[in-house]
Amino acid sequence: MHLGSLHVLDVLIIIAYLAAVLYIGKRAAGAAGSEEGFFLAGRKLGKLYQFFLSFGNATEPQGAVSTASFVYQQGAPGAWLSFQTVFMNPYFWFMNVWFRRVRLTTVSDLFEDRFGSRGLSLAYALFQIMVACVFLGFGNVTAYKIASSLVVKEPAAWTAADRAAVDGYHELKRLEQQQADGALAVGDAPALARLRERNARGELHSYITALNDVIFYTVFALVVGTYIVLGGMAAAAVNEGLQSILIIVFSLLLLPTGLHAIGGWQALGERVPRRMFDLFGAGGTEQFSVWSLLAILLVSLVQIHGLSHNMGICGSARNEFAARFGVSGNYLKRIMIILWAFAGLVAVALFGVGGLSDPDATWGALSNRLLGPGLVGLMLAGVLAGTMSTLAAKALAISSLFVRNVYRQVWPDLPQDRGVFFARCTIAVVLALGAVSAWLMGDFLSIVNLVLTVNVPFGASVLLIYFWRRLTAPAVWACVILSTPVILVVPWTAARVPALSHHQSLAQVSVGPNGRPAGVYFASVVHEDPLDLTSPLVGSGRFNLECWILARVGLPVARYTPNERLTAQFFFDGLFPFAVLIAVGLLTRRTDAARVAQFYGKMKTPIGETPELEAAAMEETRRSPGRFDHTKLFRWSDWEFCRWDRVDTVGFLVCSVLSGGIIALFVLVLRLAAG
Repeated sequence: MHLGSLHVLDVLIIIAYLAAVLYIGKRAAGAAGSEEGFFLAGRKLGKLYQFFLSFGNATEPQGAVSTASFVYQQGAPGAWLSFQTVFMNPYFWFMNVWFRRVRLTTVSDLFEDRFGSRGLSLAYALFQIMVACVFLGFGNVTAYKIASSLVVKEPAAWTAADRAAVDGYHELKRLEQQQADGALAVGDAPALARLRERNARGELHSYITALNDVIFYTVFALVVGTYIVLGGMAAAAVNEGLQSILIIVFSLLLLPTGLHAIGGWQALGERVPRRMFDLFGAGGTEQFSVWSLLAILLVSLVQIHGLSHNMGICGSARNEFAARFGVSGNYLKRIMIILWAFAGLVAVALFGVGGLSDPDATWGALSNRLLGPGLVGLMLAGVLAGTMSTLAAKALAISSLFVRNVYRQVWPDLPQDRGVFFARCTIAVVLALGAVSAWLMGDFLSIVNLVLTVNVPFGASVLLIYFWRRLTAPAVWACVILSTPVILVVPWTAARVPALSHHQSLAQVSVGPNGRPAGVYFASVVHEDPLDLTSPLVGSGRFNLECWILARVGLPVARYTPNERLTAQFFFDGLFPFAVLIAVGLLTRRTDAARVAQFYGKMKTPIGETPELEAAAMEETRRSPGRFDHTKLFRWSDWEFCRWDRVDTVGFLVCSVLSGGIIALFVLVLRLAAG
């Protein structure tokens, strides 16, 4: 009883889950008649819904899949790309309140409210609509990576090309093992180089999938679109409860089955190299040093302010404490990261170091090897659930941006029901573009790099909006206009320009710590003719423009390790926008003082517990916008840092203790596993 390589029981579980999602969307449709009801659930979501929204949006399956992939390749230090966010949780205790106190519907509204600039508001909205394709595409790729590794062709159904791809992969691993052991014959060196060329081009595989990517992306987008179009934020919030449970289930499934397959907990320490259990050391061929961790944390902290769904999640909270309570969902996500990291270590024990041709398929390969009928369906349902929750929030945020900050600039008198209609149309279009984006995406490291940096220009701007009175609209324009080409456009398009990708001074190669060649400026460098190792080199993937600029000022980036170049890139990306914002802000005329005073007065006014108290508090602030200025740390300055009250202090300390406890737990469990 199989449909392809899936058991009928697995198919029935997936169908049941999809039916439940659509039913929830239909039930929530009645509360989505107005724009506030559709986008913010009427600002009535309490602590439990905020927990589910935060957990569901933070705990996306792409995090599980990418973490398992990086840990499989690098050991426990590979978890830092996701786990570094544990240091951000105490910061969320404050950030969530800012997005609630601003009392707006979209992040785009923030630019008009602070600067009176409809142009900036429109620019942010259009930028985020394009950026949504990246985030939605990432989610689609994750779901496909897992599903495709579960729905595989049997060897009897392989074509000649399929068999050549698999045989070539196994030959590559055999020769690389001989090289690592110092037993590679001189005559085999050219064959190893050619196979590495083919592998860099994506021509070698350890398995052959039977799942068509175009069909998968199409069906997936249709299901997500249907339940969000029907119910809006209310449907998303209710679904988060169901989906959060499934995310926890799919995060747990692989550990007991994996440990049983390798011979128990003790076997993990015996079959995985000990260095791969050192969270702060060199687990594999590349090391996440303290500097690289700080660089990644800096970029993460900056870009998170520019995410379009922040206002939808925090703004839908009933009160400030409900918004702050959402941080608890982020803590549960950090526990999930630990589980995902151990799934990567189980994969090392099961497949061996380098045993998978596509490390991005680690999670799917584990599921395919370990799970039986029913459990495979539950795993796929969990992956679909987590991906859908993330896509839903982002699609809703983009639809609200389009209706409120693009469409209403042309037709300001648009009725509420028509606004909801156009929002639903926007969701359909954005999900379709996300499916196309997924079809064009590459490996997870490149995608994570893009996701971490794509919102940095606007993220830096939003952060300074909350803190610096001297910030001006021209400074934000300058930041976006200068940072976007440097951080996004040139790095991700240079490889498609032959004059750049074929330029031998740019297509440089250095030898990495693992003895393999690594591109200095391009993510990957291969020979123009894979059969002629004397042919010119060609760069592909992301172009590290940041390191190229640093080399122009004298830094020896060619002698850096690949991880050191990545660290330099992240520091550049995180600091460059602030340099532009502060420099131009100081050189341009101040924003209207009355507007600025009203904005910061509102930001210091606590949310009223009832609509009547809220209206009275805001009326008092409108009459006296400086009534809370005595709370500023530096009353004489333009910086809006305020003294903490008891809730701020206690909450921050509790969050800090929890973050430290989770790190200690991770280290302890790793040491126990290492024996």
